[in-house]
Amino acid sequence: MIHSITGSTSRRGARVRARGWAGTTTTAALAVLAMTAATAGCKAQPADSASAAPSSPPRAPATDDAKPPAAQSPRPNASSSSPKATATPTPKPDPQGTTLMASGSEGKQVRELQARLRQIGHFDRSPTGYYGTVTVAAVRSFQGKRGLSRTGRTDTVTWQKLLGMTHAPTAAELNPPTSLPVTKPDKRCLTGRVLCISKNSRTLSWMIDGRIISSMDVRFGSQYTPTREGTFSVYWKSRHHVSTIYHTAMPYAMFFSGGQAVHYSADFAARGYSGASHGCVNVRDEGKIASLFAQVRTGDKVVVYG
Repeated sequence: MIHSITGSTSRRGARVRARGWAGTTTTAALAVLAMTAATAGCKAQPADSASAAPSSPPRAPATDDAKPPAAQSPRPNASSSSPKATATPTPKPDPQGTTLMASGSEGKQVRELQARLRQIGHFDRSPTGYYGTVTVAAVRSFQGKRGLSRTGRTDTVTWQKLLGMTHAPTAAELNPPTSLPVTKPDKRCLTGRVLCISKNSRTLSWMIDGRIISSMDVRFGSQYTPTREGTFSVYWKSRHHVSTIYHTAMPYAMFFSGGQAVHYSADFAARGYSGASHGCVNVRDEGKIASLFAQVRTGDKVVVYG
């Protein structure tokens, strides 16, 4: 009996030791697997995380104008039916033909358009070669007079009608010497050597015996320092003159009335008609005033009129 108890006890102890070894072995194996996973950089995830989709698509980055592009819609399944194609309506042809020029156009043809419109009184300034609001209004005016749709665009029908009513512009018509049309000279300008200056057209014409030799843009004094009107004569020329009152340069000065003179103005060249003189007649084209200064003599007539 003692032998049986001792044997039974030995067998139970062996089984306990076996289970202990097995547990130790299992624990060691799990530790090795955990160590391997850690060094590989893996991250434990729920079992269903791979198949889970985000609740909403990620927001696209903003574009240069700070407006994000429209979110892309998910692709339809292959089994879904594609939408039926709709027929695109055929555009109706323009009854006035193909558009040749319109707002924003520029170049030689636009300059020719403006010169031709000016010949028949629809464009009231010198051609610029740019199709702006003034040209649009001029084309509309012409189209309205001819019974065409007042689109303001120059189409083939409008262009052909204009060609039939005008002549090919001359070089002077395409590139006139002044930005504004030169008006009919005052009668006092028709004899002798005259600086004929019009306040209305803001132009100066150098004339000899009624013939215009050259013309140029000019500006005048403000309402507080007006340019005097009347008939005068050049009494003094000063190539590199500087004003003793305002201490400003007055190159190519030709004095005709007190301290008032015709001269080049760098301010006029830079700012245009947004400024004014202190009573002088400013010229903004230095090349033209230099040529004029070389031709004008002391004693030549000056006519300033409104």
